[in-house]
Amino acid sequence: MLPATLQVPAAVLLLGGGLLACFVGHRLFRIVLGIYGFVTGALLTSTIMGSAESGTTLVAMLVGGLAGALVLILAYFVGVALVGAAMGAIVIHVIWGQLAREPHPLIVIAGTVAGALCAMALQRYVIILATAFGGAWTALAGGLAILTNRTAQAADAWSLYPMRPPAGADWVWVGWIVLGGVGAAVQLATRPRASKR
Repeated sequence: MLPATLQVPAAVLLLGGGLLACFVGHRLFRIVLGIYGFVTGALLTSTIMGSAESGTTLVAMLVGGLAGALVLILAYFVGVALVGAAMGAIVIHVIWGQLAREPHPLIVIAGTVAGALCAMALQRYVIILATAFGGAWTALAGGLAILTNRTAQAADAWSLYPMRPPAGADWVWVGWIVLGGVGAAVQLATRPRASKR
């Protein structure tokens, strides 16, 4: 948990970073991914550290945040292809399971390659949805933390369990869907930059 003096600045950063991710997350995806990795790493570190000395906690959160950012950025490049490859292999096994036979290894390899290529081809849409709804969630958690102190404590728990909004703030769930939907629509309407040759 952050020291009390840093909770409002952190909430402002969550609000601003969440809105940035929600509306332009696809264009700034590597930056957004690094920010979310940093926040996740810092959050996990602060949970593990508990209520230690504030200077020690801040240093540990900084190190944990940097590690989280690095892990998430590196995992992205491999992760999208691995998920697609796994889905391709599953589809091949399901189809051959209906035929009551084992697929030839070359067919499994072809299915994994096709799955990885499909995942890479559709990654723009996956990234848009993830950044829009992830950014909306982060912005709402930061906004709630800024508005009231009582809600800020509830927003802390909500940031980890977004399907359970803070007590007395049932509107947050609807706000999350609406804000995420608007963010996704804005990102989908924005044309990707043409590659420079």
